[in-house]
Amino acid sequence: MKLISWNVNGIRAVLNKGFREFVKKENPDVLCIQETKAHPDQVDKILEDYPHHFWNTAVKKGYSGTAIFSKTKPINITYGIEKDEHDKEGRVITAEFPDFYLVDVYVPNSQRGLTRLKYRLEWNEEFLSYLKKLDKKKPVIFCGDLNVAHKEIDIARPKDNIHNAGFTAEERNDFTRLLDSGFIDAFRELNPNKVQYSWWAYMFNARAKNIGWRIDYFVVSERMKNKIKNAEILDQVHGSDHAPVVLELK
Repeated sequence: MKLISWNVNGIRAVLNKGFREFVKKENPDVLCIQETKAHPDQVDKILEDYPHHFWNTAVKKGYSGTAIFSKTKPINITYGIEKDEHDKEGRVITAEFPDFYLVDVYVPNSQRGLTRLKYRLEWNEEFLSYLKKLDKKKPVIFCGDLNVAHKEIDIARPKDNIHNAGFTAEERNDFTRLLDSGFIDAFRELNPNKVQYSWWAYMFNARAKNIGWRIDYFVVSERMKNKIKNAEILDQVHGSDHAPVVLELK
């Protein structure tokens, strides 16, 4: 089974940048996208090979949002993390399949000046609690833009970003705590020393210079460790400031 996750930074924009051709070429069984910035009625019918479309849109128009496109029908679909105060921004969709839960997530950004760090840490705690509840029933795979570079290897300029959103000690420690709760960072599990990024700022020609961050992930329950066949970042695919990430299961 092949899964792809991609923060498209606007589904309407990426449709004009080779999105359909990319999906056709890679042919995942399930595609999870983040930062759709659109309601489904604002987008023409797309991806006809994927009969099952699920959208979670933010109350605020043109902001956030997630979507899942699947070739097979999930057993069940839920939206959000069962917390009204956190579920207005369209950040989470959970698809239940026979052998696992697949959670598509767009984690809140702490913002410039860390104005949203406190909210972000509260959100992290509720999200981890939600994942643990799912994990008691069956294994979990969650994917998306987690808005954190976990270790120094995951960011081109760690010393310059130590107090910036996505690389604060608080956010990194939260991610460590999540992994310690029984989850595995699939890419790092297979590539312990590989330096590769999934996001580059639009400024300063950062992508051409590969001054990036790895903030897009597939994370799986520890008991799925032996099911991981491949985990990679498709950093040659353009169309967004993020690269798609892939997980293949045995």
